[in-house]
Amino acid sequence: MAITKVLITVKTYPSLSARYGELVCTAGFLEDGSWIRLYPIPFRKLKYDEKYKKYQWIELDIVKNNKDFRPESFRPATIDTPITLLDTIDTKGNWYKRKQVALNNIYTDIKSLIAEAHNKEICTSLAVFKPTKVLDFKIEKVSSEWDKKKIDQQKALNDQGNLFEMEELPFEVVEKLPYKFSYVIEDENGVSSTMMIEDWEIGQLYRNTLAAAEGNEAIAVQKVKEKYFDSFALKKDLHLYLGTTKAFHYRSKNPFMIIGTFTPNIEIQISLF
Repeated sequence: MAITKVLITVKTYPSLSARYGELVCTAGFLEDGSWIRLYPIPFRKLKYDEKYKKYQWIELDIVKNNKDFRPESFRPATIDTPITLLDTIDTKGNWYKRKQVALNNIYTDIKSLIAEAHNKEICTSLAVFKPTKVLDFKIEKVSSEWDKKKIDQQKALNDQGNLFEMEELPFEVVEKLPYKFSYVIEDENGVSSTMMIEDWEIGQLYRNTLAAAEGNEAIAVQKVKEKYFDSFALKKDLHLYLGTTKAFHYRSKNPFMIIGTFTPNIEIQISLF
């Protein structure tokens, strides 16, 4: 595809890869409105002037990721591919400009979306979904430590160098979240689904509120729930960015997880009659 412009709308919380180390799954829209996934990108190791924000246009040289069958998956052309940061789309007019890009193809039927994902002729792996209702926000305690094998692999990569250039200073792996957060949603046909939320912001919100609460996890998870359920789910015009993982795309009954939220205010329609 050569030099390509991408509007970044999704950054997931960092995960550990046996091959590449710590990675962030990035996704967004091309200028024609179609979805694109950029992977692998070692976001926290990028140069300062290459660290993109959400709803920022970037420009880089990309090629199809031939190790990923999903049609939206691309990668930087080389390990040295520069990322040029361009303009950012603001939230003026109740996210007007963002809506023009992000809300052109909205799914409201979860079974229909899953069928598209499982259809090898279509293989949809990124989508905007509008739930009819958000029934619940689940909080599940999980291990606070990364798997030791993954940590050892990360250390080995840092010692020997890998696909991406390493920093001169030792790189510290991001803290693993000790909780799993999920929405329970209902679609237009009354079909309910529970989907884990994997976006960068929910992880950063938990870490920031935990620090402010001086390590009190109960306060931190309550603050996360207040924002994602009490505010986003109940008071905003919530749309969900959904994505699949390559490993479970065809194997899982519902391969989608929530990789981002779109949260303008609810627009009240005023009748003139």
